[in-house]
Amino acid sequence: MPARTGAQFLRDLADGREIWVGGEKISAVAEHPALTGAAQALAEVFDLQHQAADVCLMPDPETGEQINVSHIIPRSADDLQRRHRALERIAEYSVGLMGRTPDYMNVTYAGFAGRCDEWAVNGNEVGAENLVRYQKKLAREDIALTHTIVHATVDLAKGKYPVGFDPVQLHKVEDTAHGIIVRGARILATLAPFADEIAVYPGAAMPDAAPAHALSFCIPVNSPGLKFICRDSVAVNTNRFEHPFSSRFDEQDAFVIFDNVEVPRERLFIDANLAVYNSVMKTTWWPNIMQQTMIRAQTKLEFAWGLASRIAEAIGMAQPQTQQMLGEIAMFAEFARAAVFAAEQGAREYGNGMWACDARPLIALRAALPAWFPRVNDIIRQIGAHNLLTTPARAALTDRQLRPLLDLYLPGVGIDAEQRSRLFRMAWDFTGTALASRNEQYERFYLGSIGRNLTMAQTLLERTRANRLVDRFLLEDS
Repeated sequence: MPARTGAQFLRDLADGREIWVGGEKISAVAEHPALTGAAQALAEVFDLQHQAADVCLMPDPETGEQINVSHIIPRSADDLQRRHRALERIAEYSVGLMGRTPDYMNVTYAGFAGRCDEWAVNGNEVGAENLVRYQKKLAREDIALTHTIVHATVDLAKGKYPVGFDPVQLHKVEDTAHGIIVRGARILATLAPFADEIAVYPGAAMPDAAPAHALSFCIPVNSPGLKFICRDSVAVNTNRFEHPFSSRFDEQDAFVIFDNVEVPRERLFIDANLAVYNSVMKTTWWPNIMQQTMIRAQTKLEFAWGLASRIAEAIGMAQPQTQQMLGEIAMFAEFARAAVFAAEQGAREYGNGMWACDARPLIALRAALPAWFPRVNDIIRQIGAHNLLTTPARAALTDRQLRPLLDLYLPGVGIDAEQRSRLFRMAWDFTGTALASRNEQYERFYLGSIGRNLTMAQTLLERTRANRLVDRFLLEDS
């Protein structure tokens, strides 16, 4: 089956999956008020790949059917540039507000399949073969995939990862005639209500865990015993004029319970093999997936710069302090663009013929983003001030008595009251609503906290030249 359309995506949501939101079991994902906006938005993402087919689609290397470019296993710098253009087009749809559009997992599994040699160690050849076969299925059926890779947080005094056997954490229970039974919990499955399948794979090594916790697989979200407990919805089901982002971009996040779920054997990539689990993420995953995540972040920063500049212009706010704050966002956006560019320019072959970005600029950028995004929101709110709260509703703007008064008393510089309201509602939805708060929290933690990423930068970045510069003076004769 070639790349899906939005209509096909929406049709496939009606599969009996067990989704809970606010204590309510959702029977119709595409129609429920808490979920319909994001369902429709994702349908538009699936349609986008056909509207921009020259950028987003390519022929499957084996079947010739059209598949999304995000499934490409890069074999050259040109492949990475081709993928960049497709990822950028998808990121622009939600201006980076949806962090888990399907291209995220497409890129992840293309990277896993491209480095299947990393998975085929310690007797895991069959698991690696299963993974390669699944990646082809993912691409050819245009599956929307979510993931859950973080262990449930119960008592951090015991550590972030299982020590020995922990019955709360996801684990293998037993073998069956057709696969294995798994039980336990994991977090945080972003996009869960809208995905077709869910992936489990290592988030980080867990050297002291029992082998029963060392699992990787992909299964349909409607698998018996699989339950998704979503956070409160932050979607606002109204017209896109009044809530341009929270009406459609709440991609949701879910706590996942595996209540005696059977995983078919052909869907198992790691089966209680701790050595494989602890090694497969160390080399290529980061420089591969960071191309997607940092293109999204760069897009969001560029949008924020444009938005902040437009609201300042709308109220004639041109003081030096304002220009400095706008320049701060411009600096963030340009550093992000330069980091992605440098990473792609430094791309190389990592093994097994697969190419990925130079990780160094992306490590540095990732460490900066948890501080940059909250600062961006703060700047936009400072510039917008009380104007962010002076935004007439659509009904007021269409009222024949009110509209002339609003145009008289609430215009902007070169814009009427309606355009001013639209602009400042957009800024508030980006920085001040429940969706904005969720997204800020997401940016702070979605690939580790700022502390974790700074520690990673110190640990992983190459220090040879830095040491040489210091040693010149330490070792010189008196």
